[in-house]
Amino acid sequence: MSYCTKERACSDLAKPPVNEPREPEQFLMQAPQGNPLLLSHTLQELLSKDSVQVELIPEKKGLFLKHVEYEVSSKRFKCSVYRRYNDFVVFHEMLLQKFPYRMVPALPPKRMLGADREFIESRRRALKRFINLVARHPPFSEDVLLKLFLSFSGSDVQNKLRELVQGVGDEFLTCRLATQAKDFLPADIQAQFAASRELIRNIYNSFYKLRDRAERIASRAIDNASDLLIFGKELSALGSDTTPLPSWAALNNSTWGTLKQALKGLSVEFALLADKAVQQGKQEENDVVEKLNLFLDLLQSYKDLCERHEKGVLHKHQRALHKYSMMKKQMMSATVQNKEPESVEQLESRIVEQENAILTMELRNYFSLYCLHQETQLIHIYLPLTSHILGAFVNSQIQGHKEMSKVWNELKPKLSCLFVGSSNMPTPPLSPPEGNFFSN
Repeated sequence: MSYCTKERACSDLAKPPVNEPREPEQFLMQAPQGNPLLLSHTLQELLSKDSVQVELIPEKKGLFLKHVEYEVSSKRFKCSVYRRYNDFVVFHEMLLQKFPYRMVPALPPKRMLGADREFIESRRRALKRFINLVARHPPFSEDVLLKLFLSFSGSDVQNKLRELVQGVGDEFLTCRLATQAKDFLPADIQAQFAASRELIRNIYNSFYKLRDRAERIASRAIDNASDLLIFGKELSALGSDTTPLPSWAALNNSTWGTLKQALKGLSVEFALLADKAVQQGKQEENDVVEKLNLFLDLLQSYKDLCERHEKGVLHKHQRALHKYSMMKKQMMSATVQNKEPESVEQLESRIVEQENAILTMELRNYFSLYCLHQETQLIHIYLPLTSHILGAFVNSQIQGHKEMSKVWNELKPKLSCLFVGSSNMPTPPLSPPEGNFFSN
């Protein structure tokens, strides 16, 4: 494995007291052979790490508000646990604290009041995407935080999560390769970082538009279902009309009665057509829109990581350098002015401390770039998901049109009774003649 982090055995979920001696091997991984910067995972390997289901469970009423709970089921750990939204929040915070240089997907927003069913379902889907991305992320998937979140059935999961992180330090402190990261990075890492960031920003923008169009297509299928159902009901209402015929129309009484009976029966086929359209719309929501959302969540987490790198460790490094420069100027000024030895010694001590801080910031900066390089590779490993999404979209269209075409074809012969007329009147055709319908 080319990632740095390796935790204690997953079965050992309890964290030893902070003052208890620990062997370095508990948290640190030996340097792997070859170039640890390069990843060898495939998309199928990542997807097969785990499949986590997140389902709503019946609401429980609190003193003032209804609390939404979720049943979280892990295929890998073969267990189900109950989690609240706030449990996800603490888990997310601990991941960011422990892995500040990795792609930690964002959580959906918390909405305290007025949360309708549509919002609750949207949030459930987002939480499912979040936990699956985390469960399939190489460092996270091997971390004890994930196992505790997916398997611990106690009531104090939030405290347990915090205890696991307390006193351990982030990935920079637990990775044996952290201080050597610069040695594995290409010389043009800054240029590569800028190019990768621009490429992934463009990919995100395109997938965002694809997702919007896919949502519209799925929504149209469901709207089409509603229209078909109403169309069939109106035909049924027309066929069920009990208004008596006026005397002047009595000659056509038998014809109207036959037509009404035929129209009334057509509602069954239109209801079936509506059901097929709903199925197609739901399938496209689950297999196309949700997969696009999953990939967008991943791309957004990469964009967030790039911002954390620039506004976090890089900015701190630049500030440390500026502070160091100011201290050196003060030292030169103190030397020229022949200030007291004690004040000069204090300034020298502060300069040494600042030099150490700068060195740490430099090491963290390179380790952050090291992690960014790997996370960029991870994005590209996920790119073949595009073919999965397109395949699901094509299959949905083929299957949906095939099933609806079958119902339409079964409906067509039943229309023959609608065109029964007098013996001297031809039966109207069921399809328009060939050629231009509006030709002169």
